Amino acid sequence: MDRFDPERPDFKPYGLTCVNWNPSPMGRPDHHNEVELNLMRSGWVSYMLGGAKVNLLAGDLGAFWASIPHQVIDYGSDTEYFVVTIPFAWFLQFSLPNQFTQTLLKGTLITEPLNGKLTTESERFAQWEQDLANNRDESQDIVLLELQARLQRMALYAKQEKLITTSVDTLSPTSVIADGGLNKVEQIACLIAQRYLEPLTAETIGQAVGLHPNYAMNLFKKTFGTTLVDYITNHRISHAQRLLVTTDQKILDIAMNSGFNTLSRFNEAFRRCCGFTPREYRKNQYSQTT
Repeated sequence: MDRFDPERPDFKPYGLTCVNWNPSPMGRPDHHNEVELNLMRSGWVSYMLGGAKVNLLAGDLGAFWASIPHQVIDYGSDTEYFVVTIPFAWFLQFSLPNQFTQTLLKGTLITEPLNGKLTTESERFAQWEQDLANNRDESQDIVLLELQARLQRMALYAKQEKLITTSVDTLSPTSVIADGGLNKVEQIACLIAQRYLEPLTAETIGQAVGLHPNYAMNLFKKTFGTTLVDYITNHRISHAQRLLVTTDQKILDIAMNSGFNTLSRFNEAFRRCCGFTPREYRKNQYSQTT
């Protein structure tokens, strides 16, 4: 079973994963730009999510935006659960109901009790774990489709149970970003997640969220512990990794399609983030699937 690594760098992406998780004391919060699902198979766990204590019990399915600092502070001795991480940009592409997405972006844990369906759900998550361990494109595509459907079902449950109260059915994603219900830092993170392939500067980001560019940069760095530039770059590198593994595009085309304006800048950023050149990364990923 996997455990939290306290040495992992802040905002290091997990990517699309599904693993059987064993809780352990966390000496510091974790935060990463993915949506996280927890399927509690047994026991219980308590998180500090942002500034609030939240609990998940056996038979619960929970979802939260993991950019919000989260830290396991207590758990049962028999606790075992599945953890799924979904890159935030991919989550947004699911086009889930806006009130569901907005509730997650506010730092809310959405919980769905499975009411006797734990065995079925556990089998589904175990299948995702197996599929993603295969490192095959077609398996990943199936998992993404099934995750989208499962989250649609969760969003319907949350609406029926009035766990989400915002009424924004007719809003577009950009309207959600502009809504005053999200604090400024979350607005910035959401804007970057949706527009990281575009040319983005502190000026354009500050203007979009109604802040002076310098203040926006300082506020983001203070809250998330990383700069706006690095945050945007991490999104672009994640996008490039997906293209390297799932397409036959040329390296230059992937660089351009991932928001980099020169190949040299792409290569430099990719090596700094991943420890490999893009070509080495593609070769390594391919060798793992053959």
